[in-house]
Amino acid sequence: MIFFPAIDLKDGSCVRLIKGDMNQATVFNESAADQAGQFAAAGCRWIHVVDLNGAFAGAPVNAAAVKSILAAVGVPVQLGGGIRDMATVAAWIEAGVARVILGTAAVKNPALVREACKAFPGKVAVGIDARGGKVATEGWAETGDLTVVDLAKRFVDAGVAAVIHTDIDRDGILAGPNVAASAALARAVPIPVIVSGGVSSLDDLAAVKAEAASGIAGVISGRAIYDGRIDLKQAVALLAS
Repeated sequence: MIFFPAIDLKDGSCVRLIKGDMNQATVFNESAADQAGQFAAAGCRWIHVVDLNGAFAGAPVNAAAVKSILAAVGVPVQLGGGIRDMATVAAWIEAGVARVILGTAAVKNPALVREACKAFPGKVAVGIDARGGKVATEGWAETGDLTVVDLAKRFVDAGVAAVIHTDIDRDGILAGPNVAASAALARAVPIPVIVSGGVSSLDDLAAVKAEAASGIAGVISGRAIYDGRIDLKQAVALLAS
């Protein structure tokens, strides 16, 4: 199981939001490259990056910061936020992003997911952000009636590398991940699931690790790292053991 430290980018800086609210952002590092370097030095095997401005704008906004991360580290980077067309998918992969994450596009343009998976095998993930078990889009600003499991099932045969399941109600508040929901999703589809939202301690990571048999393949954490609640090296070792 892989531990993914998160870098959420707002106006070029590394921030964390509370429940996805752009007005409740805490800046932890003004240098995205420096933050990525710290993660790589601690032994992290992947880095999870989100262009928050891009998620709301529907197009990349923090490209300079993302490219600084790619230049600073040799570990693979997965990127989401504002990726809504094939040109953007191709541009990011050509720039060195190891895996692009399609979130809003997976709901509103599922054909894009299939096209991207075909063009770039193993390099496309679907990000499913949930509020009360229902899928949220447009930077979490819109929530419809589509369930998480129903959306994931649409892409079972598409070649998706992973599904990133984020519980918005727990994101950024250190309330613990929704392990049960993520495990249920992992059991419902044959696609590896990455857990996100609310991870606040090594005990939380152990709880997710205990569900490895369900198909959970990784865990994303942000605020708990920046707050010092999770030691990076211990987290990486725990999930890799």
